[in-house]
Amino acid sequence: MAKNLVIVESPAKSKTIEKFLGRNYTVRASMGHLRDLPKSIFGVDVENGFQPKYINIRGKGELIKELKTAAKKADKVYIATDPDREGEAIGWHLAYILGLDPESSCRIEFHEITPGAVKEALKHPRKIDLDMVDAQQTRRIIDRIVGYQLSPLLWRKIRKGLSAGRVQTVAVKIICDREKEIANFVPQEYWTITARLRENDKAPIFDADVIKFNGKKLEINNAEEAAKTEAALKEAAYVVEKADKKERKRNPLPPYTTSSLQQDAVKKLNFSTKKTMLLAQQLYEGVNVGKGGAVGLITYMRTDSVRLSDVATAELRSFIGSTYGAEYVPAGVNVYSSKKNAQDAHEAIRPSYIDRQSIEGTPAEKKLYDLIWKRTVASQMVCAELDRTTIVIDMSGSSQQFDHNG
Repeated sequence: MAKNLVIVESPAKSKTIEKFLGRNYTVRASMGHLRDLPKSIFGVDVENGFQPKYINIRGKGELIKELKTAAKKADKVYIATDPDREGEAIGWHLAYILGLDPESSCRIEFHEITPGAVKEALKHPRKIDLDMVDAQQTRRIIDRIVGYQLSPLLWRKIRKGLSAGRVQTVAVKIICDREKEIANFVPQEYWTITARLRENDKAPIFDADVIKFNGKKLEINNAEEAAKTEAALKEAAYVVEKADKKERKRNPLPPYTTSSLQQDAVKKLNFSTKKTMLLAQQLYEGVNVGKGGAVGLITYMRTDSVRLSDVATAELRSFIGSTYGAEYVPAGVNVYSSKKNAQDAHEAIRPSYIDRQSIEGTPAEKKLYDLIWKRTVASQMVCAELDRTTIVIDMSGSSQQFDHNG
């Protein structure tokens, strides 16, 4: 029997990690939560400090028995659930079930499933973070209070089957408020005019926006005004007054957070949020890459941080220099600021191995990985340089003005 037992959340992750660690380690999966609030009763003592009443989840009895047996045979048990509040709480429940002291060094965490990251985590076990556990418990208790008290009210007042929750209730309020603003908005008619111009019959056509008419900023409020302005412009001759060519720089975008990855996957890949997160979970836990077996290909996919580790940025800069040339490596590391209320507990989503530009896997997995890889590499490259030409065109002998950007 292996001397050490490592417990993770998912079977896919356990297979990947067990391959890294060798014969002295056994890796088992908890299959998510093992304890939760009961479904049949409220389960929260509101009168006594909101104490939750946890029970073992129905259907997990055999799994709990197997984990207890494995833990008794092991010299050391490491809880390696996901590195977030939910994972910390699952680890705390595991410690309770297995009779482990949460204050002992039984907890390890890693943000990418690679041999180096897992082995480094095993060198630095820590106690379970009870502050994170309390944060998860608070969220779970609020879910129960809102859901169990408001849902029956909805059944009585509206119809059966509706539910209320900690998040959806607030979201519905925001939507209703926004809908009232839309209903109360008084629309105002607004017209713009674009002239299609060219130098001669053989020259290409380009568009120029009318910005001034009769010496004033163009403002058209109805179709009649638009028709009059259009008629005046059609009869005119046009002269280029000036042309300014400027170099413009565009900064690279930061690496992905959970929300920005979901947004880009919708826009660029037409993936639903659910599909994106499922694929990202698979890429994180391990994808079969051929002879090497299953390998974790991206860092943890639930994050609100745009920060990259020092090791990752060093690897990126080296890769960019050797692959694309030194001129594409900025003088200093590109640093991005996370949103104001970001927890910044994890890195941004990035490839675990930056030199792995393409992967084996399903077409969907390949597309999402390619999106993450390109965004990560671009985030540590120099600014894009763009030429922008602005042409100001006058109607000959008048005060009309047009603007063309190209």
